[in-house]
Amino acid sequence: MPLFILALVLFIVADVVIRFTIKKMNEKKLRKEREDILQESIQLDFSKEAVSLKRADVPNPKARILCVDDEDVILDSFRKILVLDGYAIDTVNSGAEALNLIKSLHYDFLFTDLKMPEMDGVEVTKLVKHLRPDIDVIIITGYATVETAVDCMKLGAMDYVQKPFTEDELLGFTKKSLIKRQDRIQKQLKPRVHIAHLTEKEKLGAGEFAIPGGVFISEGHCWASIGQDGTVKVGIDDFAKKLIGKITGIDFPNLGMNIIKGQPLFTIKQGNRSIQFLSPVSGQVKNINHELVEDLEAMDFTPYEKNWICSIDSDKLDTELTQLKIGKNAVNFYQEDIEKYIDRIKELIKSDAPESFELQWGQIENLEEKNWYIITGEFFRK
Repeated sequence: MPLFILALVLFIVADVVIRFTIKKMNEKKLRKEREDILQESIQLDFSKEAVSLKRADVPNPKARILCVDDEDVILDSFRKILVLDGYAIDTVNSGAEALNLIKSLHYDFLFTDLKMPEMDGVEVTKLVKHLRPDIDVIIITGYATVETAVDCMKLGAMDYVQKPFTEDELLGFTKKSLIKRQDRIQKQLKPRVHIAHLTEKEKLGAGEFAIPGGVFISEGHCWASIGQDGTVKVGIDDFAKKLIGKITGIDFPNLGMNIIKGQPLFTIKQGNRSIQFLSPVSGQVKNINHELVEDLEAMDFTPYEKNWICSIDSDKLDTELTQLKIGKNAVNFYQEDIEKYIDRIKELIKSDAPESFELQWGQIENLEEKNWYIITGEFFRK
């Protein structure tokens, strides 16, 4: 027995060492590839759009960045630091060249120096935000021009980075800016609804709602999936889970109880608040998913699949299924309820500006108690 345990330990240690070695080798290989790309970018790329263009492209970049500065030493620093960290970088020496590039190419960020001949950073900011408002502008500034950089932010620039900067400072600043950009884009995206096969291992995006193929949706946002034996697994759908956010507990129905479609089936708890969900079908409660209580966070990845709440031995499927939504009908129902929800929540929180409203995960969690019960009553008890 001790020999067996020793062998098992040695096997585990060897496996960890091998995995660590492979990871380091892959990281070293990736860095070598980026160093080669960086070295190749030293040669000028005399393009029609920008004669001073130097390009350092990398596979699957974290972001595509265009840098404009009349000082080559600054541009060299940007390429050396950011390319090795996985960013694709184009650099040019003038604002006019930068504007030519953004007319035909797509970038996530444009870093522009303030003090440049012919066209300064203020003018570049104005024109870029006019031509391509989707590109985030970052101002490169010295201590003496910080005030002007702040003025550029009033014109639409995201932020400014002060030179001279260290490698760690530039990497940290760029990472923070990328996170800020991704968060903003995610919030701006109109919620999408699509049919998708999702498992508990696939986390649903905050900007979209999913309905697995073959799953029925009730008007009160329960999902129902019919098994081969005719039993119906029931849970809350993605619309309900995303808007509710954190779930702290579930009150299950009694095993063996008879339920009629439209009657309260189970209760979802959020702190000292609770939401009753109505049964999508009639029948007898056959099984309870008590394991779900041990891992409620699994529902953050998907409220479907194994995260069902109870199953019902239905006795009226032939007539009741026609009253549920599936496929395109379910998608249309989601879209209608999303629009109704947005209008209702804006009315309750007195938001008059449509462009300022953002549909967010767990949005109703922070509502005042009265409004919380109004929303949950209107959308989940029907």
